[in-house]
Amino acid sequence: MIVVVWFILEVMFVYLDCFYSRGCLRIHKSYFHDNQKNITNLEGGIQCCRGFHSSFRVTQRGLSLNVDVSTTLLVKPGPVVDFLLQNQNVQKPNLIDWTKAKRMLKNLRIKANNTQRKITGLSEKSCMTQNFLFKHGNDANGEVQSSEITIYEYFKRHKKIELCYSVDMPCINVGKPKRPIYYPMELCTLVSLQRYTKPLAHKQRAQLILESRTSPRERKEALQYSLRNSRYGDEPMLRSLGITIEPSFTQVDGRVLQPPTLIVGRGQNFCPRNGSWNFNDKKLIEPVKIKRWAIVNFSSQCDTKHLCSMIKKCSEMKGMLIDPPFDIFEEDIRHRNESPFARVARMYEMVKAKLPGPPTHPLAQLLLCILPVSRNCNIYGPWKRRCLVDEGIATQCIAPTKINDHYIINVLLKINAKLGGMNSFLLTEFKHSIPLFSKIPTLVIGMDVSHGSQGQSEALSIAAVVSSRCWPQISRYKAVVRTQSSKVEIVQSLFKPVSDTKDDGIIRDGVSESQFNQVLNIELNEIIKACKCYDESWCPKFTLIVAQKNHHTRFFKANSPQENVSPGTVIDNTICHPKDNDFYMCAHAGRIGTSRPTHYHVLYDEIGFSADNLQEFVHSLCYV
Repeated sequence: MIVVVWFILEVMFVYLDCFYSRGCLRIHKSYFHDNQKNITNLEGGIQCCRGFHSSFRVTQRGLSLNVDVSTTLLVKPGPVVDFLLQNQNVQKPNLIDWTKAKRMLKNLRIKANNTQRKITGLSEKSCMTQNFLFKHGNDANGEVQSSEITIYEYFKRHKKIELCYSVDMPCINVGKPKRPIYYPMELCTLVSLQRYTKPLAHKQRAQLILESRTSPRERKEALQYSLRNSRYGDEPMLRSLGITIEPSFTQVDGRVLQPPTLIVGRGQNFCPRNGSWNFNDKKLIEPVKIKRWAIVNFSSQCDTKHLCSMIKKCSEMKGMLIDPPFDIFEEDIRHRNESPFARVARMYEMVKAKLPGPPTHPLAQLLLCILPVSRNCNIYGPWKRRCLVDEGIATQCIAPTKINDHYIINVLLKINAKLGGMNSFLLTEFKHSIPLFSKIPTLVIGMDVSHGSQGQSEALSIAAVVSSRCWPQISRYKAVVRTQSSKVEIVQSLFKPVSDTKDDGIIRDGVSESQFNQVLNIELNEIIKACKCYDESWCPKFTLIVAQKNHHTRFFKANSPQENVSPGTVIDNTICHPKDNDFYMCAHAGRIGTSRPTHYHVLYDEIGFSADNLQEFVHSLCYV
């Protein structure tokens, strides 16, 4: 009986997907319509399109419809040449790089001769010189008469079309490699609702983030509009099954956890407010000493003398002992038009020549790098790679637009943590009062895998594992990072010996629900193997939690739709799974856009946390 019911539901979901994807672009469970009100033009011939996500989920309330706002990138429709000019940021067609254009246009759909075709490539020659075999018909003997003719001549003689600006351009091929079908570039128009999947430039990414932001009020109004216009009530299959969709949002009860008390320098306690805190009038609990460091400056706008004086002033306020920089390395203005890798290599050689060190030690404890414009400039990646990967030197990149105490203190907090210092502790770990954790030696492990950005399908994925290392403290941790196969979410080759502890708590990030069994059967088994390798008789208890951020559940305050939910909000009822142990948490304050809660799934719990203790523990980790 259960199998029959689920089969009916699956058929219904497939039917609804087909029903609602008509006339729109469907990406997984999100739908995007060709409505100019929801489309914003970005740079490079691409558009940001807002749509809506729609999926059914099993909850404690029963079968629920999950609706949310979605955003995707589209290719701007219109003449192909206009798109290429915008995409390559050139003013004239003769400046178009046709090698790049071929990669960009492949598999896009065009409209030519009142029919839609998919682009398979470009012709090797221009429209004026590209020949093809034109069939005139059969002669008296029934043999096919044909002759070679150029694309230009064919359209002029037989189609009565006088080509203008695309005569010297390649033609668009919509046929097969051995049987090409060519159309002149100026007769082709890109159709609407085509997803853009190529890598984004830094400025495009910033524009996308800006356009994707919606305040709680705007998002709620958009979802209400989507529900009113979804026409679920008109769908015959739903009516025949007696299923109705309520047009109102689900009301849930939540609670707000109080932020944990932190302890800083001089034994001072303080409690964060509204999900945030600052160190303006506080000292670091374990500041580092920096004796050997230098500044490298790629920016022409930063006053390095003022920066050094502010670092000296603020470091003394925080209790850090920082000697004056060994040197300040300024980039020669003549080299700023070179490639980012060349600029980084030249700068590092300058540093190496003036800042020699022992062969077995880094040149310095820290290299403070001043970047132009923003952190996401094209220098950032090559500089980080050279310092961290190739040379093993800690580096802090900054791009200050305004240098004041608040900015410098935030930079010093990052530097102190990177160099092994401690900014603060949780009061509960300092007093050994964390439930269960403080009673028996426990290891907290966090794992995640990050993948290449959009369009970088071949880029290797990066796996990272962090682990607490000084029980009963939880704020000290060690990290390991390495590459693995592209787009693989499960951490590969996780088998490594771990320290001598009795219990393990594992928090896993970025795993979809379909991969939960892999986490249990592969990753957890790898950790158990590592334990057995260390000591065959060692059988620690495990608690395994998966944290999901890539989902479409949002919360709104019932009486304050313009505000995000309060930091520390926990939801563990109504919309959670009817059988599994899961909960939602918004740990910090959402100041921009609508807060996205983290969805925690407790897959395995041998340690035996109560729901309240586990939620408090996870909430405290957000302040470490």
